Formats: sequence, structure tokens, C-alpha cells
Amino acid sequence: MNFKEKIRVIPDFPQPGIRFKDITTLLKDGKAFHAAIDTLVDSLKEKEIDVIVGPEARGFVVGAPLAYAMGVGFVPVRKSGKLPAETVEVEYSLEYGKDRLAIHRDAIQPGQRVLVADDLLATGGTISATIELVKKLQGEVVGAAFLIELSYLNGREKLSDVEVLSLVTF
Repeated sequence: MNFKEKIRVIPDFPQPGIRFKDITTLLKDGKAFHAAIDTLVDSLKEKEIDVIVGPEARGFVVGAPLAYAMGVGFVPVRKSGKLPAETVEVEYSLEYGKDRLAIHRDAIQPGQRVLVADDLLATGGTISATIELVKKLQGEVVGAAFLIELSYLNGREKLSDVEVLSLVTF
């Protein structure tokens, strides 16, 4: 299946010059969404993975079905103040400022093999922060999986010590 055809590109959103990659057109197509998750699962089947971590919100949309299909747990990474139990947090840079991500302190056990999953790898900021959270909990990051990679933004370079799997590259 040509997954690139299932992703809508919206020019000048959210600002002029940006070509937004909209995955909602892939998600609403049941066969395409199923095939996308199955393709990622097939590519990951040789990896020993204990748990999948995904940053909100679209990381939940990719990570949770991956975890289900692989028979492993899923751990959400949220914005600061959104998780109810004790958390570990990390600050990261956005295009215009900073933000904080959090994970429950008991979400990952030392030595657990963790896959990070999200919809999109762009500059790598959110994923780098997510990886930092996993490492703070002494988890071992065994890879990162994405539906889309924007290769022209060089996010993969920020993840140089992590194996990256992308379903579609723009």
C-alpha cells in the first residue's frame, strides 16, 4: 500500500510556507490504518520490546495500537500537570519557547526495553525529550517508530544513537 497517498498535505498550515502532513486521512481509512500498524509491527518483530512509550496526543494513536498488536504495555507521556501520580519531567525547546513533558515515576522499570512511537519525526525535539524521560527511569531505548519522517528537518540527527523506523518519508 502506498501510505504517502493516504496522507493529506495542507499548504500554509499552521503558517505560510508550512506544508502540514495530516494523518487524519490515513487514520479514518480502516484498511490503511490497519496496514500501517501491521507494517510497523512486521518491521519491529525482531526487536525485544517490553513497553512502548508515546508522547501526547498523536503518539497515543500510533503507540497504543502498536503495543496492543505486539502484546506489550503502553506508557503515555503527557504535558506537565496532566498525570495524576508522581512524575519525572523534562523541559524541552519549542520553535517559540519551552514546554515540559512528564511520565509517571513508576511507568518504566530499570532495564526495560522501550520503543518510542509517534506520528511524526520532524526536528526531533519532542522525541529527544521523551527519550530523556525513559533514560531518567533507567529504561533502555531500543528504537523509535513513526508514521512520517520529515527528513529535510534532520530530526534523525538528534536521535543519532537510536534506531529510527519511519513508514513514510517526505
